[in-house]
Formats: sequence, structure tokens, C-alpha cells
Amino acid sequence: MKSFGCENCASRDQGIFCELSKHALEGISSGKLMNQYKKGQTLFLQGNQPQGLYCINSGKIKISKIGPEGKESIVRIAAPGDVLGHRSLFSDEAYAATATVLEDATVCFLEKKLIHNTLQMEPSVALKLIQKLSKAMGEAEDRGASMAQKTVKARMAELLLTLMKKHGVEDKGRTRLDIKLSREEMASMIGTANETVIRIMSDFKSDELIAQEGKVIYVLDEETLFAIAQDN
Repeated sequence: MKSFGCENCASRDQGIFCELSKHALEGISSGKLMNQYKKGQTLFLQGNQPQGLYCINSGKIKISKIGPEGKESIVRIAAPGDVLGHRSLFSDEAYAATATVLEDATVCFLEKKLIHNTLQMEPSVALKLIQKLSKAMGEAEDRGASMAQKTVKARMAELLLTLMKKHGVEDKGRTRLDIKLSREEMASMIGTANETVIRIMSDFKSDELIAQEGKVIYVLDEETLFAIAQDN
């Protein structure tokens, strides 16, 4: 467990602290903790009480909920620059989900007192957090509407486009999804069975909408996927 300067953070421009004054940024740097996590490790568990918030420097984190019957539902995939645990921290409620590392990650932890002091000194941080919460709520509402109204094929196309937008990397004229999800995880994200995901992905490959090399997925035809995603 160690600390490093926020001013040198590769994800600083994507996070909530990008507009902090030099003095406030130094306060964050000296007060936070940096942890290295391996794939499969947990940042926090659903039902536990929050003690601070997490800021992702590198890696990807799966946010998931366990339903009454013990079934996992993936809420979203967090990436560098994202903050986690802020909703529970400010509502003073238990974590509504579990955060699990999908790939080796570097994550900074900021205690509740440090966050509160920073918000008093720098109102711009509070505004950034409000913007992130509002965006997250809007995305959750959109996902809910999508799940209720769209076909499974449309939801699958929409998922691929969402992953492309956040995790897509240009690679020799194709867009590579820089994230590896199992069929079970993809099925959880769109509310369907594993077998259905396998069948639809096979159809997409046959239609040359996507390509796959091992576990790596490439988007070949964004326009057609978008058209499919609009189908109710």
C-alpha cells in the first residue's frame, strides 16, 4: 500500500479531481492510499458500510448486484477515471453493489473525512460528483427502458456498442474491445441466458458485424449494429 502524486496520474484528466487547485491536489495526494489489485479481488461488498470512495487509475472493475435468489446482475464496467462508492458514501447507506476487479488494477482510496474536507475547500469537486451521479442515474434509466422494450438481439447490439464507446481501441482499421468478458457476464448485462448470447454472437460473426480472435472481440460494422440496437 503506497501513495503517489495525483498530478502525475494518467487518468487525472478523466476524473473528478482534474480541476483542483495545486494546494487541494497536494492534499488529496498526501491523504489517499494507492492499492494494486489482481483479477478477481474485491474492492467492496454489497451490504457493507462505505468508509470512503475509490478512484480508478488503471484497470477495469465490474460492478454487480446479487438478487434475492442469489443471481448476479452486472450493473456496469468501470474504467480509469471513474470513481466508485460515492453514492453510498454521501447517502450514508450500505453499498448497493459489489466491485470486483476484471483485470489487474491500480485504485486509490480516499477516506470519508478527506473527501468532506476537499468538498468544503473545492466546490468544483462537488459539482463533478453531482454530474457523475446524474449521468449514472440517466444511464441506469436508459438500461431499464432498454431491457423492458428491446429484443435480446437489440440489447446485445447495444451492449457491444456501449463497450466499444468506453473500451474501444482502433486496431488496423477495426475497433477492438479492450475488455474481456465471459459469455456469462455478457448474458448478465443484458438479462438473458448464456446460450442466447452464444447464438447471437455467432449470427453477428456470420453477418460480419463483428470478428473474434480468441477472447478478443472486434467491431466491424458499427452502423448495422446501431440499426439493430434501435429495433424494439
